[in-house]
Amino acid sequence: MTIRAVVWGENVHEQTNKIVSEIYPNGMHATIAEAINDDAVCATTATLQDPEHGLTEERLAQTDVLLWWGHAAHGEVADEVVARVADHVNAGMGLILLHSAHFAKIFKRLMGTPCNLTWREAGERERLWVTSRNHPIAAGLPDHFSLENEEMYGEPFGVPEPLETVFISWFQGGEVFRSGLTYKRGAGNVFYFRPGHETYPTYHDPNVQRVLQNAVRWAYNPAPRVLGVNDAPNVPVEQALEPIQERGPKLHHDGEEGFR
Repeated sequence: MTIRAVVWGENVHEQTNKIVSEIYPNGMHATIAEAINDDAVCATTATLQDPEHGLTEERLAQTDVLLWWGHAAHGEVADEVVARVADHVNAGMGLILLHSAHFAKIFKRLMGTPCNLTWREAGERERLWVTSRNHPIAAGLPDHFSLENEEMYGEPFGVPEPLETVFISWFQGGEVFRSGLTYKRGAGNVFYFRPGHETYPTYHDPNVQRVLQNAVRWAYNPAPRVLGVNDAPNVPVEQALEPIQERGPKLHHDGEEGFR
């Protein structure tokens, strides 16, 4: 079965910065989509400027894995779209957050933490070490690989403890960073991958592209979407699996939805 992926790009720097537009003339989202498209993956794109940011209910219902890159316009993403994406992740859609998407509304919502870090834009070398050799996201990669120019992200990284740390980055200035983290949110697989500063050709790098290709396959959940992920139904006494009798005072009335 073909994995249906959507690459969401902010598409701001490509239109306002000459360096970025020269590196990614069709946008970073298009470069990423081209990198992950193959016989098993059909990748399309969406941007901030599209109606509903290109992430309508119908589009998300037909999306197996969503990749997200944002930086300058996190605040312009509509809250209702963020809630919609979160519901689909909890229902089983895979989500891959790239680089500065650590501050994206959707990532902060799913993590429940500030997602803060230290940073420096100096074009320094980044060396990524594979810390989980048998992990599917690291398949086909060497023990380590380098990016000659990247933005530095440093610890502490204000995120919850991940299920797995797949990569750790070392930077030329001496900092280190947990640069490949996996999470489970509801029925959805979530992966954060650090590299991808827009003024460097990171998404043209073969090793980075391999990580993204692997991550899409890892994040894919073939099971049907979970329905009613926000439902919290009241189960009446007469529907209990074993016979019981009501005892004591009640706060809620029969049929009441309860507090939210």
